[in-house]
This record gives sequence, structure tokens and C-alpha cells, in this order.
Amino acid sequence: MSKIKYIKLLIPLIFMVFLQTCSQHRKLVDLQMKKQPVVELKHVKLRGKLRVITDFNSTNYFIYKGRTMGYQYDMLKALAKHLKVKLELSVNHDLESSFKALENGEVDLLGMNLAATQERLNKFNFTVPHSQSRQVIVQRLESLDSSIYLRDKIDLVGRTVCVARGSSFEQRLLNISKEIGAQINVKSLDHVEEEELIAQVADGKIDYTIADENVALVNQNYYPNLDIKTQISFTQNLAWALRKGTTNLTRDINMWLIDFQKSKEYRRIYRKYFKSKRIEERLQSEYFTLKSGKISEYDDLLKEKAQIIGWDWRLLSALVYQESHFNPKARSWVGAFGLMQLMPETAYRYDVDTLSSPIENVDAGVKYLKFLEGKLDETLGDKTDKLKFLLAAYNVGLGHILDARRLAEKNGQNPDKWNGSVDYYLLNKSKPEFFNDPVVKYGYCRGNEPYQYVRKILDRYQHYQNIVLLNQISS
Repeated sequence: MSKIKYIKLLIPLIFMVFLQTCSQHRKLVDLQMKKQPVVELKHVKLRGKLRVITDFNSTNYFIYKGRTMGYQYDMLKALAKHLKVKLELSVNHDLESSFKALENGEVDLLGMNLAATQERLNKFNFTVPHSQSRQVIVQRLESLDSSIYLRDKIDLVGRTVCVARGSSFEQRLLNISKEIGAQINVKSLDHVEEEELIAQVADGKIDYTIADENVALVNQNYYPNLDIKTQISFTQNLAWALRKGTTNLTRDINMWLIDFQKSKEYRRIYRKYFKSKRIEERLQSEYFTLKSGKISEYDDLLKEKAQIIGWDWRLLSALVYQESHFNPKARSWVGAFGLMQLMPETAYRYDVDTLSSPIENVDAGVKYLKFLEGKLDETLGDKTDKLKFLLAAYNVGLGHILDARRLAEKNGQNPDKWNGSVDYYLLNKSKPEFFNDPVVKYGYCRGNEPYQYVRKILDRYQHYQNIVLLNQISS
């Protein structure tokens, strides 16, 4: 049987078992609900954000052609939408410090593939499973006919297997060692991720690691020299973790998760990351950032031009993605064009047009940002929120931003503060009672566009920071 047919047969089988388990969990949670009513989740909702630690890999959280994607990412976004809060996502590949951050209340949730072991259940709350998988040995195919090829867990005796410290893989190997009464050399590593070890096996740097089968199956598309057929566990539930004592938050997430897994949206997410024909295309792409380190073909250009305004190149990349999705031929309905979507009057000022090169377009856009920054420096007393003002001005024009500042000041708000002050008046500048105010000089504005523009760029910039190293050298 070919590898592709094997994957197509296996994944639906796992999915069917998973749905049956979800139904059983729903009944259990319903019983819990009758015993104790849900209390409003004020501690998260008043804060306005759900703080989550995750890890990035080829299925859970990654960047492809500048776009943030992933099974865990899409699920967590849907959860935040359900809670009506912002998703604040950070990355940590060290499980011990991640659990410590959760225990200390620094984050609300560990949103990754976590096996609910008894030791963890004693210390933390776990949600109902978001997926299921088995643990498998990851080894190279070149070992097939050699004495070091492993086909059963008993073959692990005397072998050195590299896993992340504190992971369920580490615990499973220790348990197997006790079960068979023989020594397995478990090499526990700090600050390392499951896929990083899979890559090291494929490259011949280490001989063996352990991985969740669903993650290993996706990586086998990228590393065809891997064998992942040797299972060392039964099917395990993978879940998210919360602090002990967060009963209401855990229950609310469980109720949502059980219902969500029955929805069309969940089936779409599952197909996209585990059953799509485009998985291999994505993994092999030059702009699958996790493997290549590249966001777009314009990385070098943006690194160079970002220096003109003293920006992190990843921030400039986030802006260009928002403007054009890195398409130099992009045109908007109002006439903006190129990577930086310059309006004709702005382009004329910097001597560029639709025939200009991407280099000239970005150069002009950055010079315009520099110009706007100078104007804001003359205006803002407190420059803490200058970046937000600058991004909004680039999107909608400086005049509308100055109008919003005047409205804020007139109404007793801080004109140098963005959140809850100037952004509010800009957002409402499409209403007559706002744009007809005597202090307004530039009239009507579709304020929702710059408001969302600022939010989306800063969110994407955070994702780029999570996954792309500042000084990463593209391969």
C-alpha cells in the first residue's frame, strides 16, 4: 500500500473514534453542568484577552506565504471569538516552563497537543480532547534492513531516544522501560520541539525520537526518508491545559469545544490541516516559513528598507502583507497600487507609478511613512502609541487622524492615547454627529477600516515575531 493511501485510510479512522469519544464527553459535561451552574468568566472577559502559550509546527501554528495558519491556531481563534475576547498568543517549546507559567497565572491556557497523564491531571485542569493520536517511533528508512531498525517497543532496549524534557513522550519511554524491565537510554532535551527532533532524525543527526502520529504523518510528506509505522502507545486523547481552580473557564471551554467539533467550521479546519491535497505543496513551498525562514520573496528588500524608518523588518512585512499580500501587481478599487498600495497622489510625490519596480514602490512607501512619522513627532506629546497613529495615518491619511485627536481632546480624552480614546473617535467618524463637529476639518471617514488595519497589522507582526527570528538568514 502506498504512503498516501495509508494516510488517507488511517486519518478518517482516527477521526471516527475521536467523534465517538466527543459524544461520551458531552454526556459527562452535561452531568457536571446540572450539579454546578456556569458563572460568567469575568476574569478573562474583563481583561479582554485570552492569554495562550502554544508551540509552532507544520500542523498547529505556522506561517505560509505570509499568512498565519494552523490547526491549533484556527481552533484557538474560534475559541477567542466564542469568548468575545482577543487571542494573545505566545510561543514556548519548553514544556516545564510553559506549565510553570500556567501555574503562576501568567497565561490562561496551554493550547497545544498535551496528553492528559495522571501526573498532569493531579496538577492541572484539562479540557475534553481536541484530537487523538498514537505515539510512534520516528526513524530513518535507511535503517530498514539493519540491526538498528525498530519494529517493536522491546527493540528500544539499549537505544538512545531523544525527546523533549517534560513531554508525554519522555514519560511513555520511562514507563516502557519499567514495563519491560530493561534500560532505554532516554535523552531529555530542553527547549526543543517535536518537529525539530523529527527533522534531526531525517538529517541523520539523531537516530530516534517519538512523535504523535498525526504530526509525524504530516512531516513524512516533507521528509520521505522517515519511517513512522512502529507504535508505542494506544490512541491517546490530546487536550488543552488550564490552572487548577479554573472550574468555570474549563467548563465553558469544554461545552464550546464539544459543540464546535460537530460544526462545519471544525470539519473544514480538520480537512485543511490533515486531509487536504495541498498539504505536501505547502510543506514543500519556499515560503513555508517554518522550514525556510522566509516570509516572502521580498524579505531582503524589506530588511533593507525597514532600516530607513528604524523598523523591525517583520513589522514592515506585516504592513506589506496587509496592503498587497506581497503581490506587486495588486490594484485597489480606489487606484492604490503595488506592494505598498500607494495612492496616485502619494506616488506622484515620490516619482513612482504603476510601471515602477517593486524596489521603487517600497522605497516610496517607506519614505512616505518617514514623512508621516515626522508630522506625528511634531504633534504627539506622548509618543507611546506613535506606531498605532502612524499605521492609521498611512491607511486613511493624516488629516483624519488629526481630526480624531481633536475630537478626543474636545471630549476630555487624551489625544495622545490610541486605545479607548483616539481610536474610538476615528471608528465613529462615519457618523454625522462626529464628522459634522466644528473641530473636524476633513469630514467623513470610514473609520472602521483604519481601526481594523492597525489591529490586523500588529496582530500579524506578533505572529511573525513568534515564528520568524529577527536576524534569520533564509536558506
